[in-house]
Amino acid sequence: MINSNGRVVMISGANRGIGLAIARNLYQAGFSLSLASRKISTLESIVKDWSSEKILITKFDAMDKSTHSDWVTKTLDKFGKIDCLINNAGIVESVSVDDEEDNEEALDRMWAVNVKAPLSLTRLTLPFLRKSGAGRVINVASLAGKAVYGSSVGYSMTKFAAVALSHATRHGGWDDGVRCTALCPGYVATDMTSTVESISTDSMISPDDLAELVRTVISLSNTASVAELLVNCRPDIVA
Repeated sequence: MINSNGRVVMISGANRGIGLAIARNLYQAGFSLSLASRKISTLESIVKDWSSEKILITKFDAMDKSTHSDWVTKTLDKFGKIDCLINNAGIVESVSVDDEEDNEEALDRMWAVNVKAPLSLTRLTLPFLRKSGAGRVINVASLAGKAVYGSSVGYSMTKFAAVALSHATRHGGWDDGVRCTALCPGYVATDMTSTVESISTDSMISPDDLAELVRTVISLSNTASVAELLVNCRPDIVA
């Protein structure tokens, strides 16, 4: 296992849900955190009692590439290195196979946030993850990136791509100690699933459980690589 002391972790979408749960877990475990969100005022109020020496908060907008490089620069300015990138920020919109073309903008937004932004951040941080010798990348994908249910295909398309990005990153950084995991949960009890009617919130995966899994994965040695981590709250079979 890798000691958490001194390791620097970047987390996108850290102001709520899975991202915030991961941030809390890693902070308590002793990691230094670079936290980014579109709404930094919310994030600042949440972590106001955390040690300023171990926390950096900055703005990140998945659809604004200038904020990508700015985030990386600020992280390096404060901590001098990057050991782990957690691509957590994501959106879901309804795009089905038989939608009309006027829904193209929704699909473009999901591609931008769920796929292109994680790729951009991976490219920006990979040189520093390689320097770490034990760099880690976690892409928060979904079970929708492993199997498609019904005709709602847009979100699944982007999450399948996120899984592909994870494997490409794992191969590309392997020789320099970079390990990448596609985290693929089912329904998680967050704001994003608040309107789901097919399963109760109490039956969904807790974000805290996912945070515990993330901490374990990024702490494993280079000889224990978890390429995909599938987590479900139902007995669904995922191919």
